[in-house]
Amino acid sequence: MTELRIRSALPADLDAVLAFWRTAAEGTSISDDRAGVERLVDRDPEALILAMGRDGELIGTVIAGFDGWRCHLYRLAVHPDRRRQGIGSALLAAAEERFVRLGGRRGDAMVLVRNERAHHAWRAAGYAPEERWRRWVKPLTD
Repeated sequence: MTELRIRSALPADLDAVLAFWRTAAEGTSISDDRAGVERLVDRDPEALILAMGRDGELIGTVIAGFDGWRCHLYRLAVHPDRRRQGIGSALLAAAEERFVRLGGRRGDAMVLVRNERAHHAWRAAGYAPEERWRRWVKPLTD
């Protein structure tokens, strides 16, 4: 894994990130469009963290959002051909280092209930489901 490079996304990366999520991420989000990802990177240029392979190919992502109070993790995704090589762990380590640097004290992750593979990865990284809470959502646009 010495050929792995972790870095923040740049505006020029965003189309590749959206295409990557269609291949590597489980499920879709209302924010999975160019405008949504641009807003993220404009607002917080370090939030979208990328794992790049030796040839400069995108092989993993995580969004490490910090609102000044809580640390939120989204879109941890690793290319299907590159899983179980420590890429997800490296992305989470970068996200957690960011959170600590910003004063965060606990990370939480959005994980689909049906995504059993992700459950194993998150548990291996030291995360556990918090059964006392449930996510409530309301779309704000059509």
